[in-house]
Amino acid sequence: MSGHFGGSSRGQPSDKDDPQQRSSMARRGPRMMRNVEKAKDAKGILRRLLSYLGEYRILLIMVTVLTVASALLNLAGPYLQGVAIDQFILTGDREGLVRIITILAGTYVAGTIASMGAGWVMADISQRSLMKLRKELFEHMETLSLSFFDKRPTGDLMSRLTNDIDAIGTALSQNVTQLIQNSITLVGILVMMFSLNVRLALASLIVFPIMVVLTALVGGKTRESFRGLQMNLGMLNGTMQETISGQRVVIAFDQQESVNRKFTKLNTEVRDLGIKAMTYAMLIPPLMGILSNANIAIVAGIGAYMVIKGMATVGIIATFITYSRRFADPLRHFANLYNSIQSALAGAERIFEVIDTEPELTDAEDAISVYELEGEVVFDEVDFGYVPEVQVLKHITLKAKKGQTIALVGPTGAGKTTMVNVLTRFYDIQDGSITIDGMNIKQIKKDDLRRQLGIVLQDVFLFSGTVMDNIKYGNLEATEEDCIAAAKLANADGFIRRLPQGYETNLSERATNLSQGQRQLLSIARAIVADPSILILDEATSSVDTRTEIQIQQALLNLMEGRTAFVIAHRLSTIRNADMVLVINDGKIIERGTHTQLLEKKGFYYNLYMSQFKGTKDDVDFEYIKPVERPEPMMQPQGMMGRRGMRGMGGGMHGGMRPSPAMMQERMMQIAETFKEKGAVSPETALSIEELGLPPMFEMMQMNMGQSSAFLEHNGKFYLSEEKLGKM
Repeated sequence: MSGHFGGSSRGQPSDKDDPQQRSSMARRGPRMMRNVEKAKDAKGILRRLLSYLGEYRILLIMVTVLTVASALLNLAGPYLQGVAIDQFILTGDREGLVRIITILAGTYVAGTIASMGAGWVMADISQRSLMKLRKELFEHMETLSLSFFDKRPTGDLMSRLTNDIDAIGTALSQNVTQLIQNSITLVGILVMMFSLNVRLALASLIVFPIMVVLTALVGGKTRESFRGLQMNLGMLNGTMQETISGQRVVIAFDQQESVNRKFTKLNTEVRDLGIKAMTYAMLIPPLMGILSNANIAIVAGIGAYMVIKGMATVGIIATFITYSRRFADPLRHFANLYNSIQSALAGAERIFEVIDTEPELTDAEDAISVYELEGEVVFDEVDFGYVPEVQVLKHITLKAKKGQTIALVGPTGAGKTTMVNVLTRFYDIQDGSITIDGMNIKQIKKDDLRRQLGIVLQDVFLFSGTVMDNIKYGNLEATEEDCIAAAKLANADGFIRRLPQGYETNLSERATNLSQGQRQLLSIARAIVADPSILILDEATSSVDTRTEIQIQQALLNLMEGRTAFVIAHRLSTIRNADMVLVINDGKIIERGTHTQLLEKKGFYYNLYMSQFKGTKDDVDFEYIKPVERPEPMMQPQGMMGRRGMRGMGGGMHGGMRPSPAMMQERMMQIAETFKEKGAVSPETALSIEELGLPPMFEMMQMNMGQSSAFLEHNGKFYLSEEKLGKM
């Protein structure tokens, strides 16, 4: 436990390094947005969205022809009904009635077939367009730098790839044909009504202006509500994704109630916005129904008067009533279409926002391709901050020669991981330069640069797929023999072959069916397959057992031979073997040299060393005295009921026989490491059992050890006497 130097620095920026903690911009990301704003250019978004249909012109013409045919055939139905009433029903012409009914049935059947054909072709067009849009969005996201993802929750981005795409899909697959059909129907009804009777046609249009005004007013509110709903859905998805991914941590810290409260709050907001959006969306249909019925009543009343006066026939009135009823349908459909289109536009706006985001890191026009690097790395007065106003690295200058191992040491948040981030060009520096073999890394193509870098982090990420696929991820052109050889070098071959399907075993999401140590071994094998010129290691062996660690350390030494290596070091053995140790604090290199040189300086590094390494088994300068084991005490006869007899009957610390001195000694050393880590090594720094995180059995152990204990009490708190510990 004492082998960790200055805390655990992960593969992502931490504390001072963390861009999300440093950046007010991050706090203005989608997770914190509450005010719903309309799109700046709704027409432009619609035109851009429809442009994805442009390459399917022939199919679109086919859809248009079929839709127009369907609309015209359906318009012919009411007219034929009127003809049937006036010419065949009122006159008693049965043969003519049969003929007109047959024609009417054929008209409706043909219209239905044409409508189904248009829908099928449009569904094909929409899915092809969605595939193109989804591909464009995903591929563009892959070009964006890490700073983009730092400021946006994963769930929100997933919502854009799923929910927003689905909203567009619904609009394209269903609404295009309906828009054409309803437009044709509306125009056709007006033409038919005016051609049959102008006065009745004018009477039918009395409520039309009211319908248009209602559609415009309610439609604007609908779009605004749907945009807010989708934005909050993205936030809710982000919370769910984050919670499910971190479920082990949630359970470990007993935070189920806390995450439930957070989820409930966001879920309630989504519910409220959903109710608001759907209320507006559902408001138009009943209003249109009322106005439609009023329109029919007007037509029926005026029509009856005209029939009495001989100004119209019964068939014409029947035709007008049917047309009047259908006249409201396109307007009602337009309202529903408007809601769907607004939802699609809101989704498209969010998608195009991502697509229009320019990558912060791009290759220079004169960037060169590099296929092999020697590995000489130079930082020259490098300044960098995740937010320009807050510098994380300040005037960093260093030179790593080919084949050297550089250990980066310092407290958490000092800037160690940030140095790795700028070397890999995950972020671009604000000032100074970084060169490899004399070439500025900005002049090297990003892909070529990163192919020459091998990265092994503590926080291992493995993909779902087979073990072989994950090892090959370091170099997709590697053969299976190369991957197996890399696994053997990383000491992973043994456990892999014990898996159910060996190298073809499928890993679950984030490889949760492997232990942390096994995931670390696969990560090392993946880096070995990449065969990089420069290695970046975040003390990758800290998650494996001691025996495996020794084997991996040797494998890494073989791997690092002849290669430049930057190691974010937490273990003394790593620091001792480094060619140069860089001590980083507050974004500056405050000391540099070998382990021995830095100890002789008795500066910042010396203090860290004395507080965390001196006197531990990792310190080879410290003579570790193995405790002498005494013979195990024999169990007392059952008839003895004294204090010692009670322990023999189950009164000891573990409910059975008293632990052996060797077990007690081992446990005592573990607890001593805890005291050292917490800094409780004097009366002034004494801590309570709760602050030290010790189990209740510690007090019982203190009672058993009495005055010989190395853990001394001071005002109800405890501290470690290293002098007594050494004597023991």
